[in-house]
Amino acid sequence: MKKRSMLLAAVLTGTMMGTLVSGSVMAEEESYTIGISQFAEHGSLDNCREGFLEGLKEAGIEEGVNLEVIFENAQSDTGTASTISDSFVSQGVDMICAIATPSAMSAYNSCMDTDIPVIYTAVSDPVGAGLANEDGSSVGNITGTADQLPVEEQLQMIRDLMPEAETIGILYTTSEANSLSTIEQYKEAAGDYGFEIVESGINTIADVEMAAADLAGKVDCINNLTDNTVVSALQTVLAAANEAGIPVFGSEVEQVKNGCMASMGIDYVELGKQTGAMAAQVLKGEAAASDLEYQVCSGASLYVNTAAAEGIGFELDEAYIADAAEVFDEITVE
Repeated sequence: MKKRSMLLAAVLTGTMMGTLVSGSVMAEEESYTIGISQFAEHGSLDNCREGFLEGLKEAGIEEGVNLEVIFENAQSDTGTASTISDSFVSQGVDMICAIATPSAMSAYNSCMDTDIPVIYTAVSDPVGAGLANEDGSSVGNITGTADQLPVEEQLQMIRDLMPEAETIGILYTTSEANSLSTIEQYKEAAGDYGFEIVESGINTIADVEMAAADLAGKVDCINNLTDNTVVSALQTVLAAANEAGIPVFGSEVEQVKNGCMASMGIDYVELGKQTGAMAAQVLKGEAAASDLEYQVCSGASLYVNTAAAEGIGFELDEAYIADAAEVFDEITVE
């Protein structure tokens, strides 16, 4: 009896070990496919994508190891954004990461009748875009992060640098919900800093050159948003402003690198990492996208480009430069 008991114990032990090994292999082999839909090609959105993958990696989900990434760029075309998200659905991806408002809206519409979760980033106003409820809760199997611009800090920066300025020009795309909501914030706050906002709407990137030249002749400076179409044509805006001898203020660090004079901006790599952490929760089954409220990236840093200032003969205060998180002494054209 004792021998039989020992034999049975050995068999059971072997079976259990086999089960454990099998379970371990299954866990090791678990992998994911994410479709990344980026609306436009410019620095801040590229930084979001980089940060998103970093955030996933920190959570144990790494491209080339247990993650396949299918990346597509809509090149600022809403129709293309819809085609991309429809394609991701037909490919049966595990998740869509949508970078920027138009891509997020397209992905949400494409996935509405599926069980594919959507995680967005760089969406300035999720509520205004119909991606979240007023209380921050999700409207469906979708959540993500918002890049709400530090409007008050930006206006204070412009006032500090241009104490005599009266008008700020803002160029925006009429079909971008994020730009419309941000302009309203600027218009509401501008009076407190002694400014008037002069806005100019465009429909396509082809409109930027004429609109920028016209706007530059009417205002003391131009303030750039994270408007995807306008940012994609940033060099055109800068050329018009340089011709008029006025500064352009950016909304994040990449725009300052590319020639805007200064910005109080958020860190888009950190925004992406925050988004990646949320995505990991959903992929691992720790939370459903529908149960996660969208998150806002907080904090703003000062970025300055001395070469941009010199190009228009603008003298920056040395003390102000010393306070900057980063100072660039050349213009990098992408």
